[in-house]
Amino acid sequence: MPDLTPELLLCAYASGIFPMADDRDDPAIQWIDPHQRGVIPLDRYHVPRSLKKVIRQQRFEIRADTAFESVINACAECRPDRPRTWLNDQLIELYCVLHQRQYAHSVECWLDDRLVGGVYGLSLGGAFFGESMFSRARDASKVALVDLIERLNRGGYRLLDTQFVTDHLKRFGAIQIPRDIYLRRLREALEVQARFHSDAGVIVSSTPWPLKSGSVGSSQSTTQMS
Repeated sequence: MPDLTPELLLCAYASGIFPMADDRDDPAIQWIDPHQRGVIPLDRYHVPRSLKKVIRQQRFEIRADTAFESVINACAECRPDRPRTWLNDQLIELYCVLHQRQYAHSVECWLDDRLVGGVYGLSLGGAFFGESMFSRARDASKVALVDLIERLNRGGYRLLDTQFVTDHLKRFGAIQIPRDIYLRRLREALEVQARFHSDAGVIVSSTPWPLKSGSVGSSQSTTQMS
């Protein structure tokens, strides 16, 4: 098995598979290719009525890509309801490298200048692979997820992959689709050039896959909005 690199990780996602570890201290990586794939349809997602009220109250300050490493480390923390994590140190390091190269993004909720919730994932073409989220304040991760969905719609994304479907994600319209349908939608989304709206007016262009240059480090472009 070749060493896991940022390039290999992106190729895996573009092929419809994703990595998981059994625990934070377990160095082994498993490649997951589920028969049924979880997605949130971007054109018909649902926001629960109670959450709409929270969003209107503007309780949280929402930022994007200002604390990626803090978000992913918070997602990897063990909790009483989740004593194990699928993120090990190697995966965390690789996702942080991909964030530096503008392939991985985070949406964060702040309260009194404290990070209280967030979500992160990977972007390829018009596909966004939602990886994990966390919350230290009521509704914070939910607000971050809704904001992520709205950013993806503004940026022209075609696919939001949630990997699996939980009761929590069902509240937002998540559904399962067979692997063959998912792979078809993934191929179509990878051909799209979408844009991720980061914090401070920065827009990161998500280049269609496969990369023409063959270089992961130079494929994304950033523009500043006036």
